[in-house]
Amino acid sequence: MNEEHFAYKIRQHLNRGLYELRPETASRLAVARENALARQKQAISLSVLATAGSFVHNQFANLRLKQVLISLALLLCVVGSTFWQADRRVTELGAIDSALLADDLPIGAFTDKGFNAWLQSASSE
Repeated sequence: MNEEHFAYKIRQHLNRGLYELRPETASRLAVARENALARQKQAISLSVLATAGSFVHNQFANLRLKQVLISLALLLCVVGSTFWQADRRVTELGAIDSALLADDLPIGAFTDKGFNAWLQSASSE
């Protein structure tokens, strides 16, 4: 017996039982069905743009103020740290450039292979 045949047999059995119900039970079931239909959410058709806005609204509707503030504080820390590290790197490179420009090095020093090692040791100091 396959699933479709099994479902057909169950439907037949339920339909036979429907005619054997007492009238008071059938009326209570009808009232319960009407109450359930009255509470059922009605489908509203929306345009595509309204659906996108609804998605964004639903995603942020359940957030609490505390969660939003913590997220903003974390974002501010990440952005501040990124700018601080970039500023430190620019300052470090500026110090190396000014030391190179102020020093009287011959042109051959810039093409020397050991010059990069000297730059790295000078920048670590």
